[in-house]
Amino acid sequence: MYAAPAMAIRFVEIKAAENAESLNSEYVVLENVGKTPFNTRGCGMTVGRRGSAKKSLLGIIDPGFVLQPGAQVRMCTGNPATVAHGAPPPEDETVKNYFLFLPRIYLDKGAGTVLTLVLRGLQVAKAEFDPGQTGGLAPAKPAKS
Repeated sequence: MYAAPAMAIRFVEIKAAENAESLNSEYVVLENVGKTPFNTRGCGMTVGRRGSAKKSLLGIIDPGFVLQPGAQVRMCTGNPATVAHGAPPPEDETVKNYFLFLPRIYLDKGAGTVLTLVLRGLQVAKAEFDPGQTGGLAPAKPAKS
């Protein structure tokens, strides 16, 4: 039986919005820890709660971007042209911004919010939000043996 190769994309930071109107202050940072470029076109992001099978699709990333090996991207919730969404975080040579153009924040439920990056229904990366932890990431659960 063929097993698809594991994607080497991971969440490195999850940050909730400062308030419900400042959509550009809410973001996630993804990193390609693999050896090949990863094209995000067609990927979707789901949001759910720890322990619940119910997930909501935030949207499909289109046209997307190519994440080179070792590169990081900050996916901001809002629109950079909408003043009410606030100023996006400054870019630098290591992290560029990509905007999701969502109409509202999605981390408003706080700790226990689970984000999953999917491609054609398959999980690419998954992380749980915990604002009390470094980078807003809950510690990874040990793999079941």
